[in-house]
Parts: sequence; C-alpha cells; structure tokens
Amino acid sequence: MQKVTSIDLGSNSFRVLVYDCLNNKILSEYNEVVGMADNLVQTGVISFEAQERVIKAIEKSSSELNYDPSQAICVTTAAMRMAKNSQEVLDYLKKQTGATFKIIDANEEARLTLLAVKYALKRERINSEKFILLDIGGGSTEIIVKNQDSYKAHSFNFGIVTLTQKHTDYKDLEKDLESKKIEIKNFLFSLNLNLDEFTFVATAGTPTTIAAIKLGQDFFHYDKDLVNGTIVKLEDLFECLELFRNSSKEIITKLVGRGRVEFIEVGVYIYKAIYEVLNKKESIVLDDGLREGVAINHCLINKL
Repeated sequence: MQKVTSIDLGSNSFRVLVYDCLNNKILSEYNEVVGMADNLVQTGVISFEAQERVIKAIEKSSSELNYDPSQAICVTTAAMRMAKNSQEVLDYLKKQTGATFKIIDANEEARLTLLAVKYALKRERINSEKFILLDIGGGSTEIIVKNQDSYKAHSFNFGIVTLTQKHTDYKDLEKDLESKKIEIKNFLFSLNLNLDEFTFVATAGTPTTIAAIKLGQDFFHYDKDLVNGTIVKLEDLFECLELFRNSSKEIITKLVGRGRVEFIEVGVYIYKAIYEVLNKKESIVLDDGLREGVAINHCLINKL
C-alpha cells in the first residue's frame, strides 16, 4: 500500500490526513483548532503562543496517527502569507518537530482544493462539469469557477478570523461584506457567465458545520460521510444564526467545537453573502478540501 500523509495548517485549523494512493481512500485523519491567526490583524505576526499550539498539535497527531512529521507533505496558507515573521515561524516549527511547511500561494491553494472537490463530487456521483466552489478560510475566502475543463480562481482577502477580529458589531460587518460582495460580483462579471448553469458547492468548516447541524449532528458526533453531498439551503443559514443567538456558549461549543465559537456567526454571514451574490437558494456541501488535494496531487505526481 502506498501511503502519504498531508498536513494543512490554516489560519484557524490544523488538519492531517493519511491517504491510500492505490485505492484513493482516507485511512485516518486528525483535526484541531490552533488559532494561528489570533491577533494577526492587530500585530502582523504569528504569536509565540500560536506556534506552541501548532507544535503540540503536530506532536499529538503524529502520536495518534503514527506518522513521521519529517515525511509529511505540509502546506500552509493565508495567515503565513500575511505574517511578517512567517520564515522565522517555519524554521521554528521544523526545528521543534521536523515538519517542513511550504507556504503556497492563493493559485496553488485553489488548484489543490479544486482537485480534492472534483474527486469528492465523482465519489458522491454528483455532476462536476460546471460548478462554483466556495472555500471559507480563516484568513481568506476562495471562489473557484470550474467550467468544463478549465477553471478561474480568485482569493479574497478576508476570512472568518480576520473579519471577526476586525469588527466588533454586526452592522459594521454587514457593511464591510456589502463591499466584498461588489468585489466578488466584479470577478464573476469579468468571466461572462450564466450563473444559472453552475451548481454552488461549498467546503470548509462553516458549511460543514451548518450541514452537520441540519443533520442533527454536533462537533463530537460528526459524520463526514453523511455531511458529504448534503444540500444546505439559504434558510438553513438563518436557522443556524437564530440558534447561535439564542443558545448558551456551552451549547454552541458542543455544536461547533472549541476554538470556533467566536467565529461561526461571521462564517455564516460570509456564506450568506455568497448565496446573495450568486443568487442561489442552495449549495452542496463537501468536507474535502486542501489537505485531500495535497495528498491526491502527491499520489498523481509520483504515480503512487
């Protein structure tokens, strides 16, 4: 069996995957919130505390999944692209754990995420000819338009962590999102598309959390096999916002997981904004994303 381990170190989440190249199958996985982008907007740097959380996550995941961090394919994205001390952080992570992280640009992030989603749609037996993919991250939001054999991608400079840290009230947030919607509309307009022909597909933590809640799951009873392919309707977002606003922190933590409570509502607002831009009433949710794409890409390149 040809195995590969991939690590996606995002602005908020740390995700590991052990993948079987021969059978295109996930063998094991690990997810943890590490809050890499905590205070990044204010300071411009990745804090020492965040670095220590990442080191602990690498150590814990390598022990649980029995992988060697020095042999893993490790990528990192928006937070590291923004941070002034990113090289220093990468050197420190390598020294402490053996893991060599590569900062990938927005285009490569889009290509790898799209690769994972194409495989996922095929697995779920969903038509993948024409779709618009939304990937809501902690520090950036990617929109990828797949049209037959070609695609166009754009990374927008906002995410759930950065917008949460930037805005203290929802009026400011909604005003900011109105300007972001214009940016997104301009990108889509430049492609001269008939949006009615495109399916709306969404990946990352916010869409999968909403899908899980819709299915009656919570963070501790999350079944990604059921979440994959779930249809999330626009009204499901409003129901989730209502639920979050009328629930205790304890209940919300049970639903979304520790380290996500303060960001989930902003994530829903971003998700809602994209529905409005695309004039869609529903989206297909997938759990697959960058770490799957990194693993699949490695398998294809090395013909494993």
